[in-house]
Amino acid sequence: MRQFTTGDLNKQVGDVTDAASREPVVLTRHNKPRFVLMSYEHYERMRSSNDSRRALSTSQMPDEHAELFGAAIERLAQGEGYDDEP
Repeated sequence: MRQFTTGDLNKQVGDVTDAASREPVVLTRHNKPRFVLMSYEHYERMRSSNDSRRALSTSQMPDEHAELFGAAIERLAQGEGYDDEP
């Protein structure tokens, strides 16, 4: 997913909207993701989809997933896993 700053949106609206017509783009402000810009068609597909997937917070994770996630985060915090090769 491409990324632009909100300043880019002001200065290069054509480039940003062209990119958003192909795929959703992230708009950042102060180096943090703040908005997602996408075509209306993409939004409608997403909104009308029967896809049951959804974003949840980690507090809503099943316990077995939370344990796996916690272990993976701990490995990364110890500097392991960044350059692991399969």
